[in-house]
Amino acid sequence: PVFRQAASNPKRLVFPDGHHARILKAAEVCVDQGIAQPILLGAKDRITALAEEYDVDISGIEIIQPWSHEWMEQFVRHLTEIRARKGVTRDVAAKLMKRRAYFGVMMVQMGYADGFVGGINKAYAEIIRPALEICGTRKGVKRASGAYMVIRGHDLKFFSDTTVNIDPDAETLAEIAITTADLARSFIEQPRVAMLSFSNFGTTRHPSCRRVADAVRLVKERRPDIHIEGEMQVDIALNADLRSGLYPFAELEGEANVLIFPDLSAGNIAYKLMGRVGGADLIGPILLGIDKPINVLERDTGLQSIV
Repeated sequence: PVFRQAASNPKRLVFPDGHHARILKAAEVCVDQGIAQPILLGAKDRITALAEEYDVDISGIEIIQPWSHEWMEQFVRHLTEIRARKGVTRDVAAKLMKRRAYFGVMMVQMGYADGFVGGINKAYAEIIRPALEICGTRKGVKRASGAYMVIRGHDLKFFSDTTVNIDPDAETLAEIAITTADLARSFIEQPRVAMLSFSNFGTTRHPSCRRVADAVRLVKERRPDIHIEGEMQVDIALNADLRSGLYPFAELEGEANVLIFPDLSAGNIAYKLMGRVGGADLIGPILLGIDKPINVLERDTGLQSIV
């Protein structure tokens, strides 16, 4: 269903890592399957040579050289305006905008692309930084977070936060739950959010458990439209019969399909186990809370995950 939805309305996606063979192959797949209109950033001669070396058909795929493009002056001026009080002079903006990550994010911000997918050969922070500086977080959100779509057969679940917030407080956990539920709603009819812990509904009075319970309360107050429950262990979240038998007061109906982890260690370990041991297909990380569709790849991401 994810790919059918993408094919129904292919978006213009900018890939800043145009000098990477796997990105070229991903762009080719996007065109062949009709799921996106890729734009590659980099030196045209280098990209063309790389495509020939790896036998990748990039005919018809747009290639942009940021440093010589007509948008450069507009982008430098805009970055200077929005970051003037953050120490960014025109000279600094000009240097930053020559970086393909900054140029690509600015393309999305200015409406020249619908989304951004990059970071295969960069540290995660190097991509998040321009996203936060140029796009910022969306209204009502203070912190970005990262989610994965975890697919096994016809089963689709959302794991979050898997990439950004190391030790989130209750406020941050609530934001993570809200933004992930909103993402899930684009793909599934009814997101059912479970706030995970090693405790079930107060069985352990540890501060980390109370923090998760507080986050549940915050979400219910702010977004009563979101179906959410917790804190609970993952087996209770995924087994509706077990949950209703042991905790009949729990308001969540059915198997949870949005899993919010209590900290980054848990979330990061969980999605990687699902991919490595559980045989799941992983889509992500999807950067949430940013005001524009910015997707950050992990280093050396496989072709299937990119697509």
